[in-house]
Amino acid sequence: MKLLFNLLAVISIFLDNGASGVGSDVVSVSVKEGDSVIFHTHVKTNQQNCIRWYFNHTCFTQISGNLSHICTDVQCDIGTEKFRDRLKLDTQTGSLTIRDIRTTDSGLYELKIISSSNNTSEKSFNVTVNGVSATELNQMRHVMDGETVTLESGETNYTSYLMTWYFNYACIAEINVSMSKICTNDQFNNGTERFRERLKLDHQIGSLTITNINITDSGLYRLQIIISDSSFCITRVKRFNVTVFYPAAGICVAVVILLMAAAVTAGVIYCRQKKYKPTLKKMRMMLISRHRIQKTLLKGLGMTVNQTHDEAAYTIM
Repeated sequence: MKLLFNLLAVISIFLDNGASGVGSDVVSVSVKEGDSVIFHTHVKTNQQNCIRWYFNHTCFTQISGNLSHICTDVQCDIGTEKFRDRLKLDTQTGSLTIRDIRTTDSGLYELKIISSSNNTSEKSFNVTVNGVSATELNQMRHVMDGETVTLESGETNYTSYLMTWYFNYACIAEINVSMSKICTNDQFNNGTERFRERLKLDHQIGSLTITNINITDSGLYRLQIIISDSSFCITRVKRFNVTVFYPAAGICVAVVILLMAAAVTAGVIYCRQKKYKPTLKKMRMMLISRHRIQKTLLKGLGMTVNQTHDEAAYTIM
């Protein structure tokens, strides 16, 4: 009897969960600071649905049944304006977008869809936001004309992502790993053959290599990474400020630096001589006097002095 009672209890719990549409699965999402993230609902809302989003069990945004009312974090009593101007809610699907995500946004995000028949479906996202340095997102590169430079994506191999490279906001290259497709700048009709046969993309991590780089290639290179999953989508942007110098310009810079160093050294010596000028003059007078006394004594003895680098040799006149 006890076994039968336990079995009936388990069946009852299972039927209750199935009826409410509540799922126990939690999707883990790992992002980097500054990313934009979209959480998909995979539903199409109607006037009978109410969609609510919760952060750490507190409601912060929702769509009411008439699709015209979207509450903000303040209206939902989240007690903070941390998401102000960074949220976007799709009124057609209820999908949630968080722009410029921060480390303080790490936590549990829960989606609840309540239908007119009071059936509730739920979905949860456990989000971890990893901090990144400013140098990682905005890199400075200085190279000589004619060299080869590689702009590292810094990403590992994902199962599905799209990487697009831009030069001064014009698309120059793209790699779609899920489709194994690589496009070059001439396929984007950007009106220039600047990089023809000088670009190479890493098929696994999307790093961009530019061969025989020249002065006109100086500028802003931007990498947009879109990581796709059935439940979410992450957009990441990295920037590379590249400056190309002529070799002669590099030599001129080195010469200027040496001349500046020589000028500084000369100034220091001048200042020191000016400061210790009385002392130097006194020492010089003492040496002259000593030499004259020595010459007078030797002359009285009928001798002369012939000073060499290593010894003093005396000869009789």
